[in-house]
Amino acid sequence: MSMQTSETNRECVGSERTTGGVRIVVRPKYEAEKSDPSSRQWLFSYRILVANDGTEPVQLLTRRWEIVDAHGERETVEGPGVVGKTPRLEPGKSFEYSSYCPLRTNWGTMEGAYGFKTDEGRSFEAEVGRFILVGPAIKGR
Repeated sequence: MSMQTSETNRECVGSERTTGGVRIVVRPKYEAEKSDPSSRQWLFSYRILVANDGTEPVQLLTRRWEIVDAHGERETVEGPGVVGKTPRLEPGKSFEYSSYCPLRTNWGTMEGAYGFKTDEGRSFEAEVGRFILVGPAIKGR
């Protein structure tokens, strides 16, 4: 197998994790048309499904991401809600959204947690399992 073929076969790897009755599924994708590897700029999008598989309503209030690039550089991103929203999910309901992550290396990982609160006021964190972002390497390196 040639080097070029093996590089084109590398793909992003998603994750799925359930915590406290909340299932979080991540599907990442390399965005070639919005990336510029020669300038060390790789852009990845990811689609997330947040599903309430539990028995009581929950509201997503916060997010925390740990982003690590290929050099081991770590960035923590925290804030309220996701994409400007704090969705409340009844049992059996779900919420989907898309976002993106720029990296200065051709691969990295993301993982984190969403902070939830039940209608009764109980707070908990639902884990977002580690997912892998992979783009093409710079040729000749």
